[in-house]
Amino acid sequence: MSNPYGEPVIKVVTFNLEHDGGRAENGRLPKRWHDAHDFLAERRSDVLLRQELTYSRDDGHRRLHAAETALGMRGFLGMPGFGRNPTGLFVNTSVFEVVRQYDHPAGVWRTPPTNVIVRLPEVPRDIVLLSWHAAFNSPRGREREADEITAFADKMKTGSAFIGGGDANEYPLADGETVAHIDWSSPGVTDRPHRVHRSNASPDGSRTSCTYLDETLLACGLHDPARYAAHTLGLPHALDPTAGHAASSQEQGGPRRIDRHYNDPWTVTAVIDVIVHDVDFSDHKAVEVVYSRSKFIEAQRRTVGPLAPYGLSSR
Repeated sequence: MSNPYGEPVIKVVTFNLEHDGGRAENGRLPKRWHDAHDFLAERRSDVLLRQELTYSRDDGHRRLHAAETALGMRGFLGMPGFGRNPTGLFVNTSVFEVVRQYDHPAGVWRTPPTNVIVRLPEVPRDIVLLSWHAAFNSPRGREREADEITAFADKMKTGSAFIGGGDANEYPLADGETVAHIDWSSPGVTDRPHRVHRSNASPDGSRTSCTYLDETLLACGLHDPARYAAHTLGLPHALDPTAGHAASSQEQGGPRRIDRHYNDPWTVTAVIDVIVHDVDFSDHKAVEVVYSRSKFIEAQRRTVGPLAPYGLSSR
């Protein structure tokens, strides 16, 4: 695949592959799994944040190792949670040195994140990588999980960089977005459990969309590279919806941008593109962030200034 950017780049992709592509078929990995990994291999990402690695722990981690082979990357699995869909993370070890992996057991997490520390060979700075899948069924659960993610953001104070993302199972703050928040009173929104899972009740009986994770991470000084691409680089496609495209999803309010990346305020300045890839082998789209490699190195060296904290009047 040719590089359209005219300079070396670093790519980070987050992708929720629905139920790991499905069950094995007569002992063989399913077609959706192969289609997904053909697509991912073509992207040549340097970090892949994965969600729903449902079967990747089975049979001696067979599917995890098959993914490593297909992608040419080193794979990591998060700890089992209360559901059946662990998170995962893959690293291109020709670009990043793997320093450590930390395990986070279930408890506050419905699905524990995958947490790996890497470094660029050129810069002795820890980069915290985090792949998460927020609780689908509980606004309060997601709030607790978001609070835990702030502990990783806190490591910026001791010099670490931060690249994280995944399936937030809730919405970005409305300011600057291209898709309006769901009108939960609309007669077309008929999925009542989904309404409870994704919105909070107000004293007057109305409901407002959950945005705690986004609001909290931005308040910590993290940045959403899709917002940066849209509002600073003039790339509005970065804010395209990432999930909710199935016909049945109309009962839940339709397509929304729930799969997102977050960066520390130095690393985000290296972003040159964000692409939302339409795929037909999952109920989520893949979100790719492209960084200028030279600017990424400058960001890790801190030879560039940090982006100012995001605010509702910052656009």
